[in-house]
Amino acid sequence: MDSNTATVLTEEEKQQTPKSRKVPTKLPKPKKKNKKILQNWQLYIFILPAFLYFFIFHYIPMYGIQIAFKDFIPSSGIWGSEWVGLEHFKRFFDSYYFWDLIKNTLGLSVYELIIGFPLPIILALALNEAKDGLYKRTVQTVTYAPHFISVVVMAGMIIAFLSPATGIINHGLTLLGFDPIPFMSDPKWFKTVYVFSGVWQSTGWGTIIYLAALSGVDPQHHEAAIVDGATRLQRIWHINIPALVPTMIILLIMNLGNIMAMGFEKILLLQNPLNLESSNVIATFVYQAGLLDAQYSFAAAVGLFNSVINAILLITVNQIAKKRSETSLW
Repeated sequence: MDSNTATVLTEEEKQQTPKSRKVPTKLPKPKKKNKKILQNWQLYIFILPAFLYFFIFHYIPMYGIQIAFKDFIPSSGIWGSEWVGLEHFKRFFDSYYFWDLIKNTLGLSVYELIIGFPLPIILALALNEAKDGLYKRTVQTVTYAPHFISVVVMAGMIIAFLSPATGIINHGLTLLGFDPIPFMSDPKWFKTVYVFSGVWQSTGWGTIIYLAALSGVDPQHHEAAIVDGATRLQRIWHINIPALVPTMIILLIMNLGNIMAMGFEKILLLQNPLNLESSNVIATFVYQAGLLDAQYSFAAAVGLFNSVINAILLITVNQIAKKRSETSLW
């Protein structure tokens, strides 16, 4: 009698175990997934162009990364070229210009990040506090407009404005009693010219995403703060800035993840033999070695090294942001 009772109890206990409860649950059938896809086919049509763009122009070209490990000869093709392993990477690491390229690239990127990252935030906070009217619309138009100037036109404007003989900037300095400054031929001035011209061109456009984040702030928070006697600066500090923090973190992660991947077009257009000491960065070096000197494998190795560093920085910064806050890219 006791043994039967014990047997019954053990069977009941087995029925109550979590393991037995999970048995009836079934995974969704593929047919149901396919049915959902067919029901929402319009959404997949919208996604298709973006998917094809990244697949064709970003994933398929990754096939050519292997030339960084080969002595690539165009007539022999990728498979017909000799495998040399890490030879091109060693050549780059042992070269006399390796640390100069790293220093110039990081120097320009960090300088641009320090100056250019907070300015759109400050401008967005200022525009958010301004009343809607002619003044606000004028400021927005004036600050947004430089974004639409092409890189070639921008470089031409910089060279013309900063010319020691005919530039308007040096004419102004001369009128004030100063000597003309050779901005474009002095390596010490190149980083400042590059960064501040970029800030002038992109600050207004960068405020758009912050203004969009500020538009989501509940007006009742400001009304309650005003009733409690909070000043405008206190409301900005305790209401507006916390609303911008998630957006700021995401953009900071993306900027730090691209700190080594600065574009070469503007630098190349402003570059000359006199300022090469501070204007020669990894991007321009890859262009010079790969396209002008036809060192395809060596240029691919340098570019791959640059991309790997960016990927490591992006993953590291994202993990730090994920641990320190609730905001991250993934």
